[in-house]
Amino acid sequence: MLTTADFSTYAQWAGIATLAFGALSGLAFLLKWGIRFRLVGVTGFMAVLTVGLFSLGLVPFTRTVIPGAVRFSTVFDSGAAQAVIVVPPTITESELTATLQQAASDLFSMGRLGRGEDQLTIRARTVLHPEPGVSQPLLLGQIKRSLSVREDENMAIELFPENLAKLPVSPAGTPAKL
Repeated sequence: MLTTADFSTYAQWAGIATLAFGALSGLAFLLKWGIRFRLVGVTGFMAVLTVGLFSLGLVPFTRTVIPGAVRFSTVFDSGAAQAVIVVPPTITESELTATLQQAASDLFSMGRLGRGEDQLTIRARTVLHPEPGVSQPLLLGQIKRSLSVREDENMAIELFPENLAKLPVSPAGTPAKL
């Protein structure tokens, strides 16, 4: 993953290229070259590119990592106030809690539209296969978080123990690895 230092380096090189194209554009106007207006366009584009790279060099890229979270896939996201993730059927209760918190962090965006709601609801589900050729979706829990506050201290996690009890269990008492 690119870091802010990488973008700062790219911005420096893009700035040098912008100055070079600017000088070339000035020379083209002095010598009345036919491509002088195209060079002005290239110089303007390079200036915009340089400013963009410079701004990416200022903003730190951070991703919160919640310990104990397992990998999940987003299977539905309305872009507003609802999303659904799928987790493996081997998940434990503590892993589910951590995974819901991780999903709440990953799916947060200031650009989400509430459409009358002020909370993002993320539901976690898994798919069980009770017999060959039969798939049964199973809702395991949900988390509700603020749509407007990145560091939401009032996230509400709700687990569904009756559905967690339906997960396959190995003889040792932990969820079975399928």
